[in-house]
Amino acid sequence: MTLPESIEAYFAADHAQGPNALLPLFTPHAVVSDEHMRHDGIAAITAWWTAAKEKYRHSTEPLEGSQTDGAHIVRAKVTGQFPGSPIVLTYRFRLDGEKITALEIG
Repeated sequence: MTLPESIEAYFAADHAQGPNALLPLFTPHAVVSDEHMRHDGIAAITAWWTAAKEKYRHSTEPLEGSQTDGAHIVRAKVTGQFPGSPIVLTYRFRLDGEKITALEIG
């Protein structure tokens, strides 16, 4: 599976690098939507990512990727401390050049 560099780096940060690895991946005004909540801007995105890692202690494994309507769609197996683990979630990325402008997880 071939993904844009910023999307590959997003999943790599999930495994070892921590929230500081997110800073160069997102535009300053990027938006993440997850669990029916919206996180606007890199500070909110970093706080969301850190809180989710602490709460669920999860890791992701990309399974397949595609492109639809200008979005990069990645289905990934998510394993962690939550009911039903592991599950497969869909990550919908929108990019501006190589930077992530929007991410929807569901």
